[in-house]
Amino acid sequence: MRVIQAEPVFGAVDDEVEGLLRMEGRRQLETFSLVASENHVSSAVLRATGSVLANKYSEGYPGRRYYEGQQVIDLVESLAASRARSLFGADHANVQPYSGSSASLAIYQALTQPGDTIMGMGVPMGGHLSHGWNVSVSGQWFRAVQYGVRRDTGQADLDEVRQIALRERPKILFCGGAAIPRAVDFAGFASIAAESGAVLVASIAHIAGLIAGGVHPSPVGHAPVITTTTHKSLRGPRGGMILCDSQYATPVDRAVFPGLQGGPHNNTTAGIAVCLHEAAQPEFREYAQRVVDNARALAAELLALGYDLVSGGTDTHLILIDLTRSEVAGKPVARALDRAGITANYNTVPFDPRKPLDPSGVRLGTPAITTRGLQPSDMPLLATWFHQVVQAVRAGRADDLTVIAGQVRELALQYPPPGVTQQEAPSLA
Repeated sequence: MRVIQAEPVFGAVDDEVEGLLRMEGRRQLETFSLVASENHVSSAVLRATGSVLANKYSEGYPGRRYYEGQQVIDLVESLAASRARSLFGADHANVQPYSGSSASLAIYQALTQPGDTIMGMGVPMGGHLSHGWNVSVSGQWFRAVQYGVRRDTGQADLDEVRQIALRERPKILFCGGAAIPRAVDFAGFASIAAESGAVLVASIAHIAGLIAGGVHPSPVGHAPVITTTTHKSLRGPRGGMILCDSQYATPVDRAVFPGLQGGPHNNTTAGIAVCLHEAAQPEFREYAQRVVDNARALAAELLALGYDLVSGGTDTHLILIDLTRSEVAGKPVARALDRAGITANYNTVPFDPRKPLDPSGVRLGTPAITTRGLQPSDMPLLATWFHQVVQAVRAGRADDLTVIAGQVRELALQYPPPGVTQQEAPSLA
């Protein structure tokens, strides 16, 4: 009789990677992420993304695969798509894109030809690279025009958007982006798209969870095509998704596969299904509201400390701080925050006088800290730490950062992220 050997534990197979996983677990446990595009997934999402579904190759769609053995995979993908349609109220959902940028590329494949005119918010104003910026293939393969924001409000001027759209007649008009603190006026953009003959594409990567939780207006009914990531405020694995009206379902599916991708990542699809189920629960609506409440509370504290915020505050999870008048730049502040146990990212601000790789802004977000349980009452302390870091950078006091890091660690350990306590903490002691 053959004796089946027990599979060795992971550390015995690759102790180097095991050590790195423990290091990252420790880092996440002892610090706070204020990166607007980051979050902590649940243990259930981690379980799905680390499952045996990673073993299966599945080119095609449910019922129309190019490999056999898809009985379970078809059910998983169909479940994820069904939950996406139900949660957002869309006619059709494609859950195969590898990322939000892949989803955007699929829209180009489905709706345009190379050289067509596309229109989106400029990256320095808060837009995304994949919406026609010149360093992206979207800005190199298409004739891209951009709109910006008003100097006085920091928000998109729909009158200007309309003028540009009527003059340029884009095939696609994008609304949404990567650094927009205020709610997107989907109805206003829809009116412009209809008048100019463009297809409105809503990019909701940052705010998908807020929309699912009912604290941000939905683009469904205004934008016939919607792209999103599945992480960020939706709190799922790193992937992409396209929602669309039924008339665009076939070209969108054909664009994703075989147009751009081979087999989907089935383990990610399962994680997406789990996160969509979680987002449909009543407690997720409470979570989404706390995300916004925390962001508004943090913004109010920063304003009280004298900081300039793009648009004067936030309606969402995101705060964009303009440090132009603070005698420091965004990059050294972001790096100092990291040393102090708070992760964030440096970011351009509208009409930034500095270069994109050394900009004037810092972008903050509240999804991850809200997942860990922080409340508006904790935001004055976070704002104080931010202010102390800025002062330390301005004065060249590096030792202050070590002191702050100790204080951050003390609070962070009281709010362990999901998954880390169950999978990492025992081996971190």
